Amino acid sequence: MRLSVEAGKESYTRPEEVEEFVDKTGCDSLAIAIGTSHGAYKFTAAQCTRNADGILVPPPLRFDVLEECIKRLPGFPIVLHGSSSVPQEFVKMVNQYGGNMPDAVGIPEEQLRKAAELAVCKINIDSDIRLAMTGNIRKYFAEHPDHFDPRQYLKPARQAVKDMVAHKIKNVLGSDGKA
Repeated sequence: MRLSVEAGKESYTRPEEVEEFVDKTGCDSLAIAIGTSHGAYKFTAAQCTRNADGILVPPPLRFDVLEECIKRLPGFPIVLHGSSSVPQEFVKMVNQYGGNMPDAVGIPEEQLRKAAELAVCKINIDSDIRLAMTGNIRKYFAEHPDHFDPRQYLKPARQAVKDMVAHKIKNVLGSDGKA
């Protein structure tokens, strides 16, 4: 059964297959494909539109697929892999301080919030964490070329990760106060 995105082409979870998949595998959660993808380059420029500022706007998530999966698996834990929003402030920071990440774009936070409100209980955002860390390390090295101690450059990078994750927990993922 194909329940996820295949490399090189778009493919979405087939809601009519999720019950059988869960029954046959005994899985305790189900990662579905509704338009997410791993990494900072989830979409090609050709898959996106551009807003008035020339910023890439990705195609919307397939909430119809999510809603149908929820109907077929009421209360079952749904997961979204590859759901980083690829915060543009960190992409700009990476690029400003020597990186090369043209057209990196992710899932808009308002769409992730909607998914969390609908029933998604786990949303993976690893690329966002790596971008916050990398952008701040690059900036630190550019501003302090004589420093080499990891305790120096990791301190602002760790703080950026903490701040970004706190924002995601409170404002995006719907997890604030649920630990």
